Amino acid sequence: MILPKTSHPMTLSIRPTTPADIPAIARIYAHAVRTGTATFELEPPDEAEMLRRYEKLRGGPFPYIVAEIDGQVVGYAYAGPFRERPAYRFTVEDSIYIAPDMQKRGVGKALMKELIKLSEQAGFRQMMAVIGDSAQAGSIGLHRSCGFRDAGVFKAVGYKFGRWLDTVQMQLALGKGDGAPA
Repeated sequence: MILPKTSHPMTLSIRPTTPADIPAIARIYAHAVRTGTATFELEPPDEAEMLRRYEKLRGGPFPYIVAEIDGQVVGYAYAGPFRERPAYRFTVEDSIYIAPDMQKRGVGKALMKELIKLSEQAGFRQMMAVIGDSAQAGSIGLHRSCGFRDAGVFKAVGYKFGRWLDTVQMQLALGKGDGAPA
């Protein structure tokens, strides 16, 4: 893990998300919406909407975790349904967002590894990454470093900040993957 860019040692911990984390999660996500192309949302959702989304995921078997340093939430990740139809029930889509001042310091990789582990424990067999903008080298590299393989690119499917954006599709087999019946 890379972490320190400060004079005091920092300890990263990863834990399940609680409703008390929603304000920090909403701030991290709002920054991503306003300044980046990792998400195709155009307006940041408010805390009430972020809480609704959290509760919807937590109503199922989906992991939702935060990374914390010195008591501060510095990133979060969750696995949600890839698609709603029943045949997709063993496939999840990952989402990871890191506070801007903590990016490129190992937080994303730590969250991803834990998310993969928790998703396997929940019985999921495939994890999909739908990465907004084919120029997202950091996210693409993170996924590759965790074993994801390229699954395709949807060209110019989103429009944000005055330009057309691709989505990069990546995939990781979890547990037994498709090597055994569900």
